[in-house]
This record gives sequence, structure tokens and C-alpha cells, in this order.
Amino acid sequence: MKKEELDRLLGKYYNGESTDSEEDLLRALFTAGDIPPGYETEADIFSFYNSAVDVPEPSADLEERIFEGIDKSDGHERKGSFKKYMITFLSSAAAIAVLVVSYFIYGRSAEPRDTYTDPKIAYAETMKILMNVSSQLNQGVRSLEPVGRMNAVAERSLESLTSINKTTRMVDKNLRTLDYLGKAIDFTNPADLASINKK
Repeated sequence: MKKEELDRLLGKYYNGESTDSEEDLLRALFTAGDIPPGYETEADIFSFYNSAVDVPEPSADLEERIFEGIDKSDGHERKGSFKKYMITFLSSAAAIAVLVVSYFIYGRSAEPRDTYTDPKIAYAETMKILMNVSSQLNQGVRSLEPVGRMNAVAERSLESLTSINKTTRMVDKNLRTLDYLGKAIDFTNPADLASINKK
């Protein structure tokens, strides 16, 4: 076999594009003993394949059983932890993206701008705004004057109630003194003394 033909077959074999008949041809060539120079490695590979014991074909459900075994052993834990880390990572990335976009959208527009070039006009506008705020504040204070008057009336009423309360306590105290006096008079009544002596 020519060297170019042998290189073409080996290239197809290593790329996984060779047919069964081409692979048989290569096996026969490299196991015959007449090996062209420079192909000793390929001769070792094909002689190993010929001397190896035939491996039986795997069952049809071997792949499914392997995946089931992997899932049962620790696959669920890995998937769960991977999802958790992935969610954390994506959440952090989204937050950083929102911050960066917010900076570019709002950060540049938040810079103060000088709207007046003449300081006298700026002063006049400031005074105009302050006068407007002052008049609004004065109107608000004027509308609260009736509430202040009501508060003053309530305080005077409270003072009146306090003085009435003091007077009531004094009258009550004096009436109690009179009550004791009335009991003493009743006790000294001769009719009452006679009824006490009979008992």
C-alpha cells in the first residue's frame, strides 16, 4: 500500500470517519508484520486491539442506569447547590447592572446647573421666591389665629374650673365639720341619752 493511501486511511480512522472494511484493512496491514517505517506506534495500537479480549456490547439501558446512579448518589445535592449559587450570582449581577445603569441615567442629570449668568437677576429671583414663601406662611399663620383664640378660651375655662374645684373642696370640708357638730348636738339631746341608758 502506498504511503499516501495509508495516511488517508489513518486520517479517516482518527477522525472517526472510516468504515468497518477500512478498519479491517488497517488491522490486517499492521498485524501482518510488514510495517512501513514511521508507523510503529500505529502497529502497537492495532496489535493491542487484536490481542484484547472481546468486550461484550453494553445493554440498551446502560446509559439510563448510569445516569440514575449518578442522580441517586449526589446529583440532586449538586444540582440544588448549583442552582442556589447560580441564583445568587445572577441576582448579584442584576443588582450591579441596575446600579451601573442608574448611575449613567440619573448620576449625570443630577449635577447642578447655573441657570442665571447675571448675579443681580439671580438675587432678584431668589427674593421673589422668598417673598412668595413668606406670604404663604403668613396666610397659614393667620388661618390658625381662631385656633389660638379657642385655646386661650379653653385655658381660661380650665382656670375657672380649677378655682371652682378649690371652692367646692373648701365647702365640702366645712360641711363635714358641721356634720360632726350636728352629731354632737344629737348625742347631747336628752331623749337620745335616755334611749342610750335603756340599752
